[in-house]
Amino acid sequence: MLAISNSCRYFLYGKPTDMRFGINSLTGLVRNELGFDPMNGDVFIFIGKRGNQVRMVQWDRDGFAMYIKKLERGTFERPRINGNAIPGSQLALLLQGVKLESVSYRKRYDPLKRG
Repeated sequence: MLAISNSCRYFLYGKPTDMRFGINSLTGLVRNELGFDPMNGDVFIFIGKRGNQVRMVQWDRDGFAMYIKKLERGTFERPRINGNAIPGSQLALLLQGVKLESVSYRKRYDPLKRG
């Protein structure tokens, strides 16, 4: 079972992906296109060409785990992000079908931002 938390990092592959790809092909994209080691425990997210399917791959101590969600109706929103990192909170909203552009976040302390 997939649990989305802030203790894990999530990376979105920016291009539409062929959903016939399995674990080996997807981890090849992670290595060759994103430049990450797919065995580092991060979750890598791929959205299909039609936009109705998401695949996520993660190394789980002794092997890869793959999560697939295919919608019967509708599509997943492709978030506009800088780079490849996507916050877990945004991923959860994406999977639930929430329009990401209409979401507004309340002010919170961020140790990385000053001022």
